[in-house]
Amino acid sequence: MITLTIKKKWFDMIKSGEKKEEYREIKKYYDTRFKILAGDHKIHEILFRNGYSKSSPIMKCRCYIGIGYGLPEWGAEKGKVYYVLKILSVEEV
Repeated sequence: MITLTIKKKWFDMIKSGEKKEEYREIKKYYDTRFKILAGDHKIHEILFRNGYSKSSPIMKCRCYIGIGYGLPEWGAEKGKVYYVLKILSVEEV
């Protein structure tokens, strides 16, 4: 299972169901984590963590991982291609 750190704003929006996608840049660091998974049409469990301390809130989400353009209102730059984690459900908080 992959753990990703995100800002509180995005964490809260995902938790509430308002934000349905999370984005990660296409670069070597994420290539090693997502390239094999992107577009495999399987559902993956991803842990989103708000912060780096032991007491930081964590939620487990079920996601599809693909490659595409993101929405600026959800933190993406217009016209930039990302790994797109489509959030299907929040399983645990």
